[in-house]
Order: sequence, then structure tokens, then C-alpha cells
Amino acid sequence: MTYVHRVRVRYGECDMQKVVFNAHYMAYCDDAVDTWFRTVLTPNGEGFESLGFDFMLKTATIAWQAPLVFGETGNLTCSVSRWGNASFDVDIVGTANGERRFTAAITYVSVTPGENRPTRVPDVVRERLG
Repeated sequence: MTYVHRVRVRYGECDMQKVVFNAHYMAYCDDAVDTWFRTVLTPNGEGFESLGFDFMLKTATIAWQAPLVFGETGNLTCSVSRWGNASFDVDIVGTANGERRFTAAITYVSVTPGENRPTRVPDVVRERLG
């Protein structure tokens, strides 16, 4: 399953070169994944804990092809590219105006809610995120 999250670049997210400051790309990715997961996994707002699931970032890499600039709408296309036992990878492709701007690869670890101990990714999470 893929999910597309849209973000409009705001003035305060840009640096002196009038492009998005690099740290904001990670915030965009975090918001996209969180919104995707909440929309698909807990559409009634009950929270991930109701599934016995929470997740934490393990690694993240970002590669830029071109910057996002003030006023543009970025489209972040998210998909799970790998399922492990307790970890999984999410790939994010950021585009604007039909052009690729950045790619991100994030490894998350499934954890027991409130305990932050690695645990197997629940089957319901795998099924719903595809």
C-alpha cells in the first residue's frame, strides 16, 4: 500500500537560500508516516496502543535531488519496502510539480507500548500497511 501526504512549504521552514532547511525534510517525513499510520491503523483515533503496537526510529537517510521552495506543495509518497520480525523499512519519495525532490529511507522498530522494548510487528499492522 502506498500513501501520499501533502505538505505546503511555509516561509518559516526556509533558509537564507529560500529553500527548505534540511532538518525540516525529516519533520515532513515523520508527519507523513504518523498521519499515514493513524489513518490506516487507528481511523477512530483510539491510538496505536489499542493494537499492542508502537514504533521508534532506528535509522534514517535522506538524499536530495532538488530543493523544495517556499509556497510549493510537496507530495510525499510513503510505502513499506521491507518487513522484518521486529523492524520494517519505509521509503518516502518527495516530489513537487512532477519532479523528484528527495528520497528518504527509514527503518523503524516495533516496540511494546509504554515499555520501548522491541517486539514483533503485529500481524494486523502488516496486513493494513501491506
